[in-house]
Amino acid sequence: MGNKIVPTSVRMGVNKTWPSVWFAKKKDFGASLMSDILVRKELKKVLNPAGLDRINIFKTSNKLDIEVYVARPGVAIGRGGSGIDDLQKHLKKLTKLEVDIKIKEVKKPDISARIIARTIADGIERRQPSKLLIAAAKEKAMLAGAKGVKILVSGRINNASQARSQKDGAGPVPTQTLKANIDYAEETAATGDAGLYGVKVWVYKDAKLDEMNS
Repeated sequence: MGNKIVPTSVRMGVNKTWPSVWFAKKKDFGASLMSDILVRKELKKVLNPAGLDRINIFKTSNKLDIEVYVARPGVAIGRGGSGIDDLQKHLKKLTKLEVDIKIKEVKKPDISARIIARTIADGIERRQPSKLLIAAAKEKAMLAGAKGVKILVSGRINNASQARSQKDGAGPVPTQTLKANIDYAEETAATGDAGLYGVKVWVYKDAKLDEMNS
């Protein structure tokens, strides 16, 4: 079970909660879901350079409240807040709702599974060796206070003719223990000569570290 189910989804109601909170009638559910997916896609495209960790969306009938957790708030906000203002206007046009975006800082980005995965994916796209990227990310995560970390990179590593997987980790990562606080993320790296790489990261951390990042 631990390797076949997304670790965060199986912990909903235990130590994880939904990243989107809204209600829609059956006939409107599909449109609301697609709107949610589109908003997330736009936010990721704009805020990835700021070290995007997670996005929480709270939707009412006429307003969209969005909490965005990033490692570098200054990059996300932009000079004089212009970056956020432009993003709010763009999302308002897309969703036809009032949009309020709040930027929050992630205190320990080295133990955020998504930031780790995106950093490795960006490094692979810049042709850096995946083995060194994995080792550096693992070391930083453990030094930052993670109890355990597991990283998996799959693809045509080193331009090999066949795809293979490269895996490394440190400490325990109890994916089948529901009370264990497991942060999980997956990202894709697109390279010109070796196609797509998949990056998956599991981080086992103390609940107190999650509170610090909130």
